[in-house]
Amino acid sequence: MTAVAAEKYHGTENDFLVVAADAPVADRAAFARTHCDRETGVGGERTGADGVLFLDLDPSASPVRVTMTLVQPDGSIAEMCGNGARITATWAARETGAREVIVETPAGDRHAVVRNEGVTVEMGRPSFEPADVPLARDAGGPLIDTPIEGLTVTAVNTGVPHAVAFVDDVDAVDLTAVAPPVRHAAIFPEGANVTLATRVDLDDDAVEGAPGAPEAYRQRTYERGVEGETLACGTGAVAVVAAARRTGRLDTEGPVRVSPPGGDLVIVVPDDGPATLTGPVEREFATELEVPE
Repeated sequence: MTAVAAEKYHGTENDFLVVAADAPVADRAAFARTHCDRETGVGGERTGADGVLFLDLDPSASPVRVTMTLVQPDGSIAEMCGNGARITATWAARETGAREVIVETPAGDRHAVVRNEGVTVEMGRPSFEPADVPLARDAGGPLIDTPIEGLTVTAVNTGVPHAVAFVDDVDAVDLTAVAPPVRHAAIFPEGANVTLATRVDLDDDAVEGAPGAPEAYRQRTYERGVEGETLACGTGAVAVVAAARRTGRLDTEGPVRVSPPGGDLVIVVPDDGPATLTGPVEREFATELEVPE
């Protein structure tokens, strides 16, 4: 059986396998289903992974460019992944020594800067437009604080669609019970990630990497394609801040800390310009993985 070189990384515990795009993996969906399985997949700090990043590096470009294709545990391809993009930039920096990287994704090019304290990725401009999310043709307008299958959600595309619900306590909600009906609701013809958020008040100096910005949110996300909760979701963190601003819950353009279970992310959603996502990345190990026949 053929084996290919792979590495495992995580960004705030959102973990991925990295494989060169030219590796002899004919059936990428089968490869992802096999090695991402949380019971029988690749080892490490946690068994399995949240997806496989197939990366195609162009070190001769200036800045360095790398094409990112994320194959999820169900075999589908995600248009964008914030933590995956941060891992991709880190991998490219390790391979080339570059600190500035352009990550090419199906959702568009994303500029990333790799620093010792973390990786910052430009995430594009969040969109609430029905055609961008996308919403069903009969939606009638943006979906803002609207009851959908038991949750009051705001729909926003941050590279992938998110249904964001602000709740009193994210930990008090049975996410695996409430999220699937929303994820599959008819209003979302391509499905949606379901993200819960709870506001947390902090002192001015309490947000690492975001001085002078006491605003913070706790986050939990049920991811389309993973079909379960992940320990962090970068597009979901951006969606939280974008939705909070759109619904009047947040009035700052400054940095906001968003804390999924896996750690802290710093988000900026300006009025005029792309949102940014900043957070740590760790390389776990290198290995060889069998290619399913």
